[in-house]
Amino acid sequence: MKLMKTAAIVTLMTGCAFASLGVQRAEALNLLDLFRKKKPVVEEFQPLPGVEQMQPVQRQAARPLPKVTSPQYYTYKAEPLRRIATAKLVDPVVTGSVSADVLPPAPPAVLADARQFLPEVTAYAPADVAKAIETFYAGRDGFVWIDGDAPNSAAKAALTVLGQAASVGLDPQDYAVTVPSDTFDRNDMAAREKSLVEFEIQLSAATLTYIADTVRGRIDPNKISGYHDFKRKAVNLTGKLENIARSHDVAAYLNSQSPSGVEFLALKRELAALQAQTSDAPQITIAPGTLLKPGISNPELANVVAAIRVKGSDALKVEHSLTLTAYQGTPDYTPELVALVEGFQKEHGLTPDGVVGKASIRILTGGDTSESKAAKVRIAMEQARWLPADLGSRYVFINQPAYMVYYHDQGAEQFSMRVVVGSKAHQTFFFEDEIQTVEFNPYWGVPQSIIINEMLPKLRNDPGYLDRLGYQVELKGRPVSSYDVNWNGSTAGVAVRQPPSSDNALGELKILFPNAHAIYMHDTPSKSFFKKDDRALSHGCVRLADPRRMAAAVLGTSVEDIGKQIAGGRNKGVSVPERIPVYVAYFTAWPNKDGAVEYFHDVYDRDMYMERALEATRQARRAEG
Repeated sequence: MKLMKTAAIVTLMTGCAFASLGVQRAEALNLLDLFRKKKPVVEEFQPLPGVEQMQPVQRQAARPLPKVTSPQYYTYKAEPLRRIATAKLVDPVVTGSVSADVLPPAPPAVLADARQFLPEVTAYAPADVAKAIETFYAGRDGFVWIDGDAPNSAAKAALTVLGQAASVGLDPQDYAVTVPSDTFDRNDMAAREKSLVEFEIQLSAATLTYIADTVRGRIDPNKISGYHDFKRKAVNLTGKLENIARSHDVAAYLNSQSPSGVEFLALKRELAALQAQTSDAPQITIAPGTLLKPGISNPELANVVAAIRVKGSDALKVEHSLTLTAYQGTPDYTPELVALVEGFQKEHGLTPDGVVGKASIRILTGGDTSESKAAKVRIAMEQARWLPADLGSRYVFINQPAYMVYYHDQGAEQFSMRVVVGSKAHQTFFFEDEIQTVEFNPYWGVPQSIIINEMLPKLRNDPGYLDRLGYQVELKGRPVSSYDVNWNGSTAGVAVRQPPSSDNALGELKILFPNAHAIYMHDTPSKSFFKKDDRALSHGCVRLADPRRMAAAVLGTSVEDIGKQIAGGRNKGVSVPERIPVYVAYFTAWPNKDGAVEYFHDVYDRDMYMERALEATRQARRAEG
């Protein structure tokens, strides 16, 4: 009894549904029948073995149907800038340098009375940057960016890097600093000293803001939506400024702060290439609602071929050069043209079936301009900063917009496979975790959200329905009949699970990385979903096209051994030999294993929320203090 109770609670905590409403049912009877009001195979109630049969409860008047709501998207609240408290700084006794390795001594007559100007310095920065500057300059005996009566070489190097911030996906205007003029009135050195001290503080603020932005990103992901879950990276900004003061090569040091992983560098190269393009290829229009199937005749075929000429890869166009050369705009969808379309679909991650429908047309005609691609790349670079600088030599990477999962080992992609992710109403979260366990012949613990939102209306009319389907029900940890639960009351103490079986919602196995969102990877009886191009169809968990292969990879064993574990029929969990990072990610632009950046449809519209967050940040940083 205790084991049953424990298993039910664990599976409930990690439970997730396996199909969206309105999709085709799997071959065997399952929970979808609950929604279709289809009679189950077993017509008469049979008590479950080991389940105590309770006296029917006294029915109460039904409460209004409750609802479990999904996470929400927020109006992004950008961090306001605050004034740097320069008036509180201890006056530095100017020697012209913080370090003899950085700057040569300044003439003592210049900036000797700099402390009198610190209270008058006007400089604003994010709170952590402002605090770091106040800490750094308190009691210092020199400056970083000025030497004598002018900005020094370190300042010029820093300004050059800040001016190139767009190359790493940032906005140079966020780090703009007014540089004192080379010409000034030597009879008014007080004005010169004041402008230099102000420049010193402002450049330090700009430099530290740049470092914070390029290390961890400008956007706090947890302020975008409840679907984002990342611990914001900590950056020792005071230490960074101390490193700059000691550095012999400030430009190199600043450039080293940007991510250096192969994925980020590929995005950086792609952005440079897009920004270098002077014009976009002509846009091709295909009539809305077009559906081309092999063997039919349709005048829109000419537009499909024209779009492939523009958007197909050079390799594809070389392979099908004879077909493209011979085509004269006729409407007949011949086998040669089908092969051309299949090739195009394959290189864009679509099902290569030659059928031109919504997904193919979206790629052929979608907003694939250089600017729209650049926008996706900049967002990808921002989001990449939320992840570790080095993803690791062995990890699993799920990219939701691509509907794919990639297994990496020994620093290289070993294989990939199709996945099904959450529907727009039940979105998969964006987070990172570690794979810990593979569970064979799993129970499916039905989440409270599904019990309340989707099962409860049916159960109020037919309390014994779950018994007839073979689901197990517990009330406050005690196995009971579904009929003996008061479904008109609270479901807080109710647990529902589906035992292991051929039609279990989780299939043969699930791969667990325990998290607060009850997200994991698993098998599914609904294999036909993997044939679809748009695979946002689940209640949030990630279904694998080839779960045995993934399980073998994370356990460090063979697919044959995984088959034996399943064939045993027993529900059991096996810990992975070592925990493996898993990135449940969301990138509409991301490089493939060859380093070429691929683009994907923004299925959850998250790029739109990112753009809004970036704009809110720009506005906050432009605001007057």
